[in-house]
Order: sequence, then C-alpha cells, then structure tokens
Amino acid sequence: MIFVKEIYRGVDTVKISKLFGRTLRDDPHEAELISHRLMQRSGLIYQVASGIYSYMPLAWRSLRKIEKIIREEMDKAGGQELRMSVLQARELWQESGRDEDYGLEMFRVQDRRERELVMAPTHEELLTVMVKSNVRSYRDLPLLLYQIQTKFRDEPRPRGGLLRVREFDMKDAYSFDINDEGLDQNYKIMEEAYKNIFARCGLDAVMVDADSGTIGGRDSQEFMLIADSGEDTLVICDNCKYAANAEKAVFSKSKISDEPEIPLEKVNTPGVRTIDDLTKFLKISADKTLKAVFYIAGGNVIVVTIRGDLDVNEIKVRNVLGGAPDFRLATPTEVKNAGLIPGSASPVGLEGIKIVADESATSISNFVAGANHDQFHLVNVNYGRDFKADVVTDIALVQDGDSCLNCGSILKTARGIEVGHIFKLGTRYSEKLGALFPDKDGQQKPIIMGCYGIGVGRLLAAAIEQNHDESGMLLPKSIAPYQVMILALNVDNEAVSQTAMGLYNDLWESGIEALYDDRDESAGVKFKDADLLGLPVRIVISSRNLKENQVELKMRSDKDASRIPLSSVLDNIKQVLGH
Repeated sequence: MIFVKEIYRGVDTVKISKLFGRTLRDDPHEAELISHRLMQRSGLIYQVASGIYSYMPLAWRSLRKIEKIIREEMDKAGGQELRMSVLQARELWQESGRDEDYGLEMFRVQDRRERELVMAPTHEELLTVMVKSNVRSYRDLPLLLYQIQTKFRDEPRPRGGLLRVREFDMKDAYSFDINDEGLDQNYKIMEEAYKNIFARCGLDAVMVDADSGTIGGRDSQEFMLIADSGEDTLVICDNCKYAANAEKAVFSKSKISDEPEIPLEKVNTPGVRTIDDLTKFLKISADKTLKAVFYIAGGNVIVVTIRGDLDVNEIKVRNVLGGAPDFRLATPTEVKNAGLIPGSASPVGLEGIKIVADESATSISNFVAGANHDQFHLVNVNYGRDFKADVVTDIALVQDGDSCLNCGSILKTARGIEVGHIFKLGTRYSEKLGALFPDKDGQQKPIIMGCYGIGVGRLLAAAIEQNHDESGMLLPKSIAPYQVMILALNVDNEAVSQTAMGLYNDLWESGIEALYDDRDESAGVKFKDADLLGLPVRIVISSRNLKENQVELKMRSDKDASRIPLSSVLDNIKQVLGH
C-alpha cells in the first residue's frame, strides 16, 4: 500500500486519491455472493487464485479492528495468547486419526529430505502435545490458550469471496481442565465472550446447536448471522427459543399408530418408481409409506429407511456410521450389484446389508414399502415383524413448518452464515495423544478439552452480507475502516479544501477516524463511491453550503441528508457516533 501523508495542524492525512486500491463500476463476473461483489468492487480484496485473497488497505484496517475486539474479549476471559506453527509433522495428524478425516482438504507437503508435513487446517493436535509437555500436575490446570493464525484448507468448491476460502485467518482458542465441570465453566465463559465479540462488532448473531464435524466432541454450538445468502439452514422456534443448524436439528414427528398389524401382501404396481407415484397409485398419504435410500460407507452399500413424507439428513446418517470418510450416495450400478431394485427397494427380506432406520419407521403400523421386486410393492409392512434394522435413531431432516420437539410450536427455517463455533471436545485428543495429568491422588487422567473458533475474514464478509443495500455496504461503526467519509466538492476551491482539511484534523484529534475524498471527480462519482464503501457517516463540503456556513451530514443507513452549521459539525458527528 502506498499512503501519501500530508501534515495539516499535526495530523496525518490519507487521501483517497492516493489510496492503494480502486473502486469498480461493475460487478466482477465471477462474484456470486453480495459480500464478494462488494468487497471486490470497493477495493477491499484482491483475488490471487481460486479461494485465495490478499487484503487491501481498507479491509486490513477492518480486520485489525475485529482482531482487537477478539483479543480484548479473550484476554478478559482469562486467555493467554500464543502463536503456533502452520507447518506440522503429518505423523501427529495420523496419530489423532484426522489425517484420513480431512482427506483431500488437507494440504500436504514434503521437505527436501522427503519428510511429510501438513499445512494445518486447525491446531488441536499441536497444542495438545504442547500442553502435554508443559502440564505436570492438576495444579497446572485449568488453561485457556488462544491464537490468531492463518489456516489452510483445500476446499473443493471455494466460492463467495472470504466466506469459503483455502487460506484464511482464524482465532482458535482451547481450554484444558481437570474435569467436565471445569469444561462446562470455561465453555460458558467462552459463550459469553463470543456474544460480546459479535455485539461489539455490531452484529446480530444467533447461537444454535450444531454438528461437530471433523473437530469432534460431544456437544457444539455455532454462532450464525441471519442472511439470505447463508450457506447453512437454521431451524428456530420463536416460542421456546430452540435453535439449531438443520444438520443437527430435532423435531416432533408426532405420527404414532396403534392399529393392529395386518398380514403382509404383495401388490402389483406397474410404472411406480417414486413415493409420489406410489401415493397416487394406491391413494394413500406419504406418511403411510417407507422409502429406502442407498449410500456407500466403508466400501459397502447401506440401506437407509425413513417414513415417506420425511427426508434423510445425511449428516446424521454419516455420524451414525462413525463419520465414514467415503460416505456418499450409492450409484445405480452399485445398488443393482448389491441385489437391490431402485424404485422398489425396502428393508424387508434383506440379508448381509446394514440397515439404518429412522425412528419414524417404527412408529406406524402397516406401511407400504418396496418389494425388492420390480413393479411390485409390499402392503402392511411392520417393524419388528417384517424387518429389523441394525440402528434405529433420528436421521430425519427438519423442514419449515415441522413441530418443535420441546414445546410443539411451529418451527421456521432461515439461512445463516457461521461466524463462530465452540466445541466440548472432552478427551477426544488428549487420550489419543497421551495428554495426561496426575490428579490429587496421583492417578493419571486425560485432560478435558474445549475448542472455540472465529473466522476473522469470514466475520467481515458475513457482516457485509447482513448489512448492505442496493448501493453498497453499511459497515458497523466498530469495524468500518474509517468512521467518517469527508467529501470535498470542487476541491480547487481554497475555502472548500481548507475546511475539509480542518474538519479532518478536528475529527482525528477527537479520536474519530476520517477518510478524505480529495479527488477531482464529479459529485455523482464521489457519492456512489461513498455509498459503496459504506462508512457510517458522510460529510459533504461544497462552496454553495459554505456560503451559508453549513455542511451536509448523512448517515449511511439513512435515506436523507441534513444541513448543519459548520460550527457544530464536530459535536453532531460525536453525537451520531455515540463518541
């Protein structure tokens, strides 16, 4: 970045005319999401390669502000900041079992001696062994350690600017305790710290139950920003405040039948291939049918069966199967090779094939299901009598309008962007990596761990997704690169330029960050760029207004501007910014 600085009454000035990075009139053709478009158009980021970006000066100012807020809240929570290496020995990840879990998303390299290294996507393993080497007894615990560090993940479909990238900055924190009670206490402390972070960033974040994914652990919660462009589906109950990622969400399936079992029948169903076909042909509702879905896990075909009006939650199924890394939908050829008939398959009569059943498949009598015979179905199928499953559990995907399991109210769905995730890891890493401590009785026990992450760049992008209009960004004042934009119209006019510079210095001397647009451009161009950049306050200084000893003040979030006396402009800005 090339900043040209000019001293006026002792204050450094950065002029937009010399700011490294320029605005674009048109949206980049490759940008799909709003934040991606606006960040590139406003000159906040520069794309190096797919999913890899450089931060330009304006973005870097915002990111440093976010980092400052994070550090203050982490320190307040009792955290100690450190910095761990990005390059790590691959053996460490093989020992924890996550080398296979991450699969192709892990960047793996070799040094000149052909030793295998990884570029860390996260730091649980390394910090666990670091703590292992430093903790000598229970007296050394608890610990709360954190860092802000660059991470690397070879995402298969990097998209959306800073929302889905291959290189990113992340705050990751880890707690180490002697028991579950200590973990619960630290977890609550971090939950409150996260709420403070997002509130101070001017963001409305919702905490939801979440799947732990490759990080693992027994419980986890995500912090989500509600945004139409979000990649996650959230399930929310307005009545009891239940909230969960759809990957994790539970709901009331309600339908339970106590009608007597009727003998099994095989009926001809020509041309019937789908649940919709079946309901129309037999004139029954979808909740009286069982559907079968086929997956591959561990190299084998798995049959998943669920009530016909429900959909399979693949994340839940994968977790039931132990997180099989090769989990995927089976191809038609793989289904046929397993002796199954797509469109007429069922769990009835299967041998040597693992069956996973949703609990809904056991709650109603006399289902209609496939007959494993083309053009035929079975009527009056009952769990226990006609088939059994290897696993019966909740594997259903919640839908908008389903009933809350807690209070019975209607659930609604919304799109959200994850900006933070906290985990109760327990002993997942300490047991595998031998991170033990002697307790008061001298017995060796595994350290109890928690993990807490915030994506710094992702948070900025998500803030833009949540705060924008058709003209550009509306950045919260706490994370905007500058708080005030000063527009000087007719910059060749000495009165205009001197007034602009004087106000600029007054603002900085009062602790208010201001950016000065000194360019010899039309008013229209300057107004458009000011709206695009989205700084909270805009001040317009023109020769016409100065004749009346006035300037124009406009909040970026307001539709209209107002004229105020030049003598009171500083006080007005302080007031609107709450300074």
